[in-house]
Amino acid sequence: MTPTPGRWLRGPAGVAAAVALSEILAATGAIPRDFLPPASAVLARAARLPAEPGFLGDLATTVTAWAAGLALAVLIGVTLGLLLGGVPAVGAALRPVLEFLRPIPSVALIPLVSLILGAGLTTEVTLIVYAAVWPVLFNTIYGLSEVDPVPRDTLRVFGFGRAEVMWRVSLPAAAPFIATGVRLAAAVGLILAVGTEILAGFGDGLGVFIAQAQQAVAGTLDVLAGTVWAGTLGLLVNAVLVVFSRRAFGWHGR
Repeated sequence: MTPTPGRWLRGPAGVAAAVALSEILAATGAIPRDFLPPASAVLARAARLPAEPGFLGDLATTVTAWAAGLALAVLIGVTLGLLLGGVPAVGAALRPVLEFLRPIPSVALIPLVSLILGAGLTTEVTLIVYAAVWPVLFNTIYGLSEVDPVPRDTLRVFGFGRAEVMWRVSLPAAAPFIATGVRLAAAVGLILAVGTEILAGFGDGLGVFIAQAQQAVAGTLDVLAGTVWAGTLGLLVNAVLVVFSRRAFGWHGR
């Protein structure tokens, strides 16, 4: 279904309303500018950041860690999901372990992982993988549970093995659910990438830029400008994945 023009305008209208509210609060003095600068100043500062020495390098570091972590999370999540969802005995055996690990916040593991692996890209990617693997894993399992049994059983009657049935029927049918899991994992992974860098407070990365700006005098403007870049990056990634899902799996919606 093609979105109506009015639906496309809702997002920009919400952004415009938020910007207008920020300007009103700044103009009336309801909130001190040092505490919350107006949106116009934040956006102007965000637009100037690419010209700052090292900022694009920080952005590239965050994107690199996020992309590596997301790729590993998708590989691990889909593989485990196919195993757990395709082999009921394995799924029943490992489900308690997964349910125990899943609620553990990834942020709580930052000190432990940093102590074991040290600070750097390896720690960041490890935490991103841990946080992002769950949406992919459980969406894969759920997608397999929704596969139509008729084509699956038909192939088995004709002598196809478990692996062939999985490749020819189960995986294509579960692909739209996996794509949804990847989109959720992309957002979670970006949160962990920036959050880990903020807590580290040193090195390179968008989160490090935000953390260092927070410690500077009158650094609120830079903190908010860096946050705008993080939000914009997440918005762009989500938009790309949504367009891909609609084009690749339009049949699923119908």
